[in-house]
Amino acid sequence: MSAFSKFVSRNGIRGLLFDLNGTMVHDMPYHTRAWHQIFLSKGLDISYEDTKKECYGKNEEVIERVMPGVYPLEVRTTMGWEKEALYRKEFESELALLPGLNDFLETHRMAGLKMAIGSAAIMENVDFVLDGCKVRNYFDAIVSAGEVVKSKPDPETFLRCAHQLRLSAQQCLVFEDTPKGVECAVNAGMPCVVILTTHEKEEFQSMSGSIVDYIHDYHSIL
Repeated sequence: MSAFSKFVSRNGIRGLLFDLNGTMVHDMPYHTRAWHQIFLSKGLDISYEDTKKECYGKNEEVIERVMPGVYPLEVRTTMGWEKEALYRKEFESELALLPGLNDFLETHRMAGLKMAIGSAAIMENVDFVLDGCKVRNYFDAIVSAGEVVKSKPDPETFLRCAHQLRLSAQQCLVFEDTPKGVECAVNAGMPCVVILTTHEKEEFQSMSGSIVDYIHDYHSIL
């Protein structure tokens, strides 16, 4: 039994909750580039690095943070759809699960754990990944941007996942790649595994008490 499996057993974990972008697939640079192109096309002088810092939450929220008060909701919604279409076009040829994840999902499904996705992505992007990577069958629940009122770091996303799995927060373990996502897990009262695809370990230090492990892919916890 791996150290990870021992942790799961020892702590009564019955549900694994996965963020999507940067956690299941290494696509955050594609999201950032798509947002950057959209913002530049609107005449905004913003760097790639500053764009990266804003890549969390619902699309309309991202635009409002970067360009406060400039666009009404319906225009922001249209811009968001344009961004997502650009992202899918650019990432489609690279679409693949992070190394080790398919085996990880299979192992823990066979062990009887329930699984859910809790993401700020729109459902079209969730479908794009699940169907493109052929892993939809592993997941018992999906909470996307359209199912929540408050985005991460508010705990609503992961609490809804737990509710749909009929588990308590204490029975769930979250997989996340961003500080805001980990903050969401902390706010939900759930331990977290951090995937270091997008951010550095040092960026999570303020939440280290709730972090079980830091990994670069899923081979290390199989």
